[in-house]
Amino acid sequence: MINAIIFACHYIFALIVFTKKWQDEKLGTAFINLMLIGILFAVGWTLATTISTQIPKELIETEKYRNFFDRDTIALVLLSTAEYFFYKMYYSEVFSNAVETEKQ
Repeated sequence: MINAIIFACHYIFALIVFTKKWQDEKLGTAFINLMLIGILFAVGWTLATTISTQIPKELIETEKYRNFFDRDTIALVLLSTAEYFFYKMYYSEVFSNAVETEKQ
């Protein structure tokens, strides 16, 4: 379930960036940004999976977390955390305009 939420958030984010770049600049720029998001997601997930394999199996398979977290979920949470800070810096103009529009 957590995986589905993370994938849905990535999909919605990609649509927002695509639409905003299409409106503000042009269609080619929107597709380039969409490809950037896709490549960063694929490479980041691979790196995060490599990091999550270093976590001992006993920590993941406890009674408390067995139903919620597995190695893929941990990798996606690590990836989403890293992506959040990167995209907040890289796409700051996309989201700062949205916040300023709401305030007015």
